[in-house]
Amino acid sequence: MGIRHQQYGFVALTLLALGSVGTAALAQAANFASISLSTNQPTATVNGTTAGIFALSNIAMRDHQGLICTGFADTAPDHILTLQDPMAQLTLQVNSGGDDTTLLMQGPNDSLVHCGEDISRRNPDAQIQAQDLPAGTYRLWVGSHNQGQRINYSLTVSPVSP
Repeated sequence: MGIRHQQYGFVALTLLALGSVGTAALAQAANFASISLSTNQPTATVNGTTAGIFALSNIAMRDHQGLICTGFADTAPDHILTLQDPMAQLTLQVNSGGDDTTLLMQGPNDSLVHCGEDISRRNPDAQIQAQDLPAGTYRLWVGSHNQGQRINYSLTVSPVSP
């Protein structure tokens, strides 16, 4: 009985350590440029490249509206978005020239999640339209539907649809 407790204790410590590594990986700095917006500077565009093998559903299975978070990205966020002021409406739009991209926004606390899919049937680039966002720091992941697929993109963040 004592040996079993020691074995299970080792397994539990191992799983706890692995869980800590996964959480630490998600807390890394952004892979690409950060964005800072305010009411005086409400729009920005940044660039990046998808290439991840990490399922976005590991960050969040569903967003606040129940949308499934799909795609693959890096464990670290691609961009950090800082809202200096609350925003009544914000649109995040990926432009990859028509490749099938996905998008995940999390913050300013981990419970607020937005997932983005195709803009339209003809445009498979991802888009998120969010309302009533509090000031704070948000993590952004731009992904692809195929694991490890490299897609160059620009991401535009603005108070209205670009």
